[in-house]
Formats: sequence, C-alpha cells, structure tokens
Amino acid sequence: MALDPQLLDILACPDTHHAPLRYDEDGQTLTCTECGRVFPVRDGIPVLLLDEATGGPASESATAGDH
Repeated sequence: MALDPQLLDILACPDTHHAPLRYDEDGQTLTCTECGRVFPVRDGIPVLLLDEATGGPASESATAGDH
C-alpha cells in the first residue's frame, strides 16, 4: 500500500532534528535522512515511535561497545 505523497511531504523524524523521511514502498519503511533510523509502516500507517525504530544512533552505540 502506497503512502499519500502529501503525507510524505509533511512527515519528519520524531527525534529533535526533525529531518525528512525517505519512503521505501517495497520494504514498507521510512528512513530518516539524517540519523538513519528506520521506521515501520504497518497497514499503511507510519509508526513514528523512536522505540519502534531500528538502526540510527542508539544501535550504533550499542554495537560499538561489542568490539
């Protein structure tokens, strides 16, 4: 299910920088153009919760401690 282009124009990352999001229709995800967090789109609804996101700064710092 494709997201409305007008909706995509106003959506932004919920983190403090509020950067634009890039939509991956095949993967049903939205990716922040600044921090790299990937937010799921479920049943055509963007889930813009930081706790639901994958990737981004939190995962980088977690994996950096594994070395």
